[in-house]
Amino acid sequence: MGTTIEFRGCYTAIVTPFSADGARVDLDRLRRQIADQAAEGVTGIVVAGTTGESPTLTDEEYRALAAAAVKAGRAAGLTVILGTGSNSTHHAVELQRAARDLGAHAALSVNPYYNKPGQEGLYRHFMAQADACDLPVVLYNIPGRTGVALTPETVERLAKHPNIRAVKEATGSTDSCGEIAARCPGLAVLSGDDSMTLPFASVGALGVVSVVSNVAPARTSGLCAAFLQGRWSEALRIHRELLPLCRALFVETNPIPVKAAMKVLGKDTGVLRLPMTEARAETVETVRRAMSGLGLCG
Repeated sequence: MGTTIEFRGCYTAIVTPFSADGARVDLDRLRRQIADQAAEGVTGIVVAGTTGESPTLTDEEYRALAAAAVKAGRAAGLTVILGTGSNSTHHAVELQRAARDLGAHAALSVNPYYNKPGQEGLYRHFMAQADACDLPVVLYNIPGRTGVALTPETVERLAKHPNIRAVKEATGSTDSCGEIAARCPGLAVLSGDDSMTLPFASVGALGVVSVVSNVAPARTSGLCAAFLQGRWSEALRIHRELLPLCRALFVETNPIPVKAAMKVLGKDTGVLRLPMTEARAETVETVRRAMSGLGLCG
């Protein structure tokens, strides 16, 4: 289904829009957000990831969200990647198969969180998912959220599996990113931190799974296009333009600030589900100021 995908460019880690009371997923608003992303030139979307508040979704909501996103994203010509991560390998395998059945192009699987497995446990976990069905896997290496990191050596072992096609590298380490890119020439490395997109590109990354592109999709995709086409001076200019917004969207835990930004833009209710809470007033002001600097709001 998705085996010919080339993982390059900007993939928006799309927010999950909730109703004003937080009781339901607003699928109509989701479709509008996906249409906006496509119109602004991103390569694809990542659904039900960290930014999508996946831990707060019921199984029924996950399937409804995923089905709607796959249908809308495919119709718009976007690559659709579904979050399938879990700290239970059995559950992760079930989600991997569900993503395949729902029509996703690929799956994004986070390091098992809380359990704190060793490298062999991480290896077996991801291999079980990759073996489960013929759907490309994007590893999601984010130790700040999960408490464990995939080492470059383990990523190299995993990259030998034909279904493991990319890694979202959210370590913040150019050393780790560069070593993975050097060890695994057939594996696409995507930045998992917006402020590191260009630094990671300088050591071999091919794009980003972006929070910022919820708010500034054209500029973020333009940044990726610039460095992928060797226009490094232009890429640096865009990187510097985006940096204040990158910082603003992480002054509180993601996705609190980006939900506030989407509300300012009139594209979301801004509602989060507990244990996430609404942005502080000073966060909203910081976000508004950063967006205003880019001409995104008044």
